[in-house]
Amino acid sequence: MKRYIVGLGEVLWDMLPEGKKLGGAPANFAYHSGQFLGSDNTIAVSAIGDDDLAKETLDNMKSHSLNFLMPKVEYPTGTVQVTLDGYGVPTYDIKENVAWDNIPFNSEIEEIAKNCRAVCFGSLAQRNVVSRNTINKFLDATPEDCLKIFDINLRQNFYTKEVIENSLHRCNILKINDEELITIGRLFEFQDLDLRSECRMLIKNYNLDILVLTCGVNGSYVFTANDMSFQETPSVNVADTVGAGDSFTGTFCASILRGKTVKEAHEAAVKVSAFVCTQKGAMPLIPKELKEQVG
Repeated sequence: MKRYIVGLGEVLWDMLPEGKKLGGAPANFAYHSGQFLGSDNTIAVSAIGDDDLAKETLDNMKSHSLNFLMPKVEYPTGTVQVTLDGYGVPTYDIKENVAWDNIPFNSEIEEIAKNCRAVCFGSLAQRNVVSRNTINKFLDATPEDCLKIFDINLRQNFYTKEVIENSLHRCNILKINDEELITIGRLFEFQDLDLRSECRMLIKNYNLDILVLTCGVNGSYVFTANDMSFQETPSVNVADTVGAGDSFTGTFCASILRGKTVKEAHEAAVKVSAFVCTQKGAMPLIPKELKEQVG
């Protein structure tokens, strides 16, 4: 039986200044994992509406060779209004009461969960109880050796301490950025701890195998119980940063699954995410020479 690498949660259209592009962290994760593990082994799981954007969603995924399992529901396909500042950094206006808020846990999704090798999920898709329950049931149905990556992805006010804590208990890898870590420190009342100490505290309190901390231009860290890897952020000409974090997570996951060390996986993730920053949109094709370089 085939085992899948799954991006689970929101699928949506980023309404960028130059036009709309398919996005959503789980779909981006699945796409970038598939560039290294083969598209046949990766799948995006979400929900779409019965509208023109739904058809465009499926057509676009097919054009990116991205497998999907997306039941149609009686809500519109998701959209996000994206604005970029002078440095290409996005801000988001995420529309509510959309299809990916209402992902049903059906027998097909359950079957994917039972044969899941790795799954990436976040907090955003848990803002509504329907999708939150589906994500929890999915995680509960995964095999014991499944990599469960919580890419926390705090957006606007669409998160609660309860949802975050539940997700931390269910994952074995946490991906978080420096701004999100500050928010978590306040939410969980970590008193007077620096970023590294907060990371160590999260690993200990939630029995995490790996914690990935990205700090924008200030580099990134990967923590395990007994070690730490640091990589500087390469200097590149930034087109936009949309999807760069997802490409980091997808590459890191793919590298770990291919038997790379944490340090090797970290190095590969940094190189790929830097390339994605030089491209428009979240799903650029990774050049063959870069794939060969990162192994």
